[in-house]
Amino acid sequence: MQPKVAIVCDWLTDMGGAERVILALHKLYPNAPIYTSIYNRVNLPQFSEADVRTSFLQSMPGAKHRHQRYLAQMPLAFESFDLDDYDVVISSSHSCAKGVITKPDTLHVSYCHSPPRYLWDGSHQYVNEYPWPKILKKTLIPSILHHLRIWDRAAADRVDLYVANSHYVASRIEKYYRHDSRVIHPPVELQPFEVVEKDDYYLAVGRLIPYKRFDLIVQAFNELKRPLKIVGVGNQLKKLQKLASSNVEFLGMVSEESLHSYYKYAKALIFPQVEDFGITPLEAMGAGCPVIAYGAGGALETVKDKESGLFFDEQTVESLGEAVRTFEAMHFDPAVVRAQAEKFDSEVFAREFADFVDDAWQKWHHR
Repeated sequence: MQPKVAIVCDWLTDMGGAERVILALHKLYPNAPIYTSIYNRVNLPQFSEADVRTSFLQSMPGAKHRHQRYLAQMPLAFESFDLDDYDVVISSSHSCAKGVITKPDTLHVSYCHSPPRYLWDGSHQYVNEYPWPKILKKTLIPSILHHLRIWDRAAADRVDLYVANSHYVASRIEKYYRHDSRVIHPPVELQPFEVVEKDDYYLAVGRLIPYKRFDLIVQAFNELKRPLKIVGVGNQLKKLQKLASSNVEFLGMVSEESLHSYYKYAKALIFPQVEDFGITPLEAMGAGCPVIAYGAGGALETVKDKESGLFFDEQTVESLGEAVRTFEAMHFDPAVVRAQAEKFDSEVFAREFADFVDDAWQKWHHR
């Protein structure tokens, strides 16, 4: 007998790495409803045919565009879902989705993108860098995070089995939740590959928010005087535009087709942040674009140094600038770069995750 499955995720408001995992899970379990706090159908038409079930937060003012303002209500939103009818619950969580309440005979598998950084090792940075009013940073916000941290640790024990998206995240799960986990890297949808003559520009892609370190990229390329194209939007956009020299071009949001073209012709992708996994470098490598990455976090598991990219050691203008100059004296074969990305293809994820859940259910069902 096949188990009855439900999928749970934090929110569905914009397309990103976590949302790509939900899309892959939906393809694996097309009959499983998707429970989430907030759903923006306009931004995510990929889920228009799915059975998406939202919480009471869906009707709150501005929720579809500013889900962050409702973080304090997220625990209640997920605890309000009635999942008693399901044999297997699969949560995809980097925030509160793992906190759903299940029956004793229901198997809860959580695909953990990371224990929330804004609650744990990144808490102080989050408070300092997020554009809250100063009075809230000193009073209300630390108090909210304190109570969320207590809830998050308690909610972590509601999960029966953890799957981590990288070995880096597995170590964080062990540190903060005291749980072991199986590592299955997230899916990457690779586009058709062709060898082309590279253009003269470098590329940076992502949300323009503080921890992504676009400020570091812009400052380095101000000094390097090399052409740089930046794809993305965020609350740091105006600040970065003021900081940038004329060799830096801001493209805003672009289509998937256009992004693939930028990857294909770029000399290299610049990736200076610490990510728990990071799908962007793999998308770039899938187009034959090597990656110049800060040597920490998930990049150490995806980028092969001196074959599909190059690492730099410090998050400084000097270290990044030296890496770019070193890169320009080297040769990278686009076909070799692509081959590294193929190790993380979506079919690999689908096979490994389905096998893991099937095996876990058989053991759970017959225990």
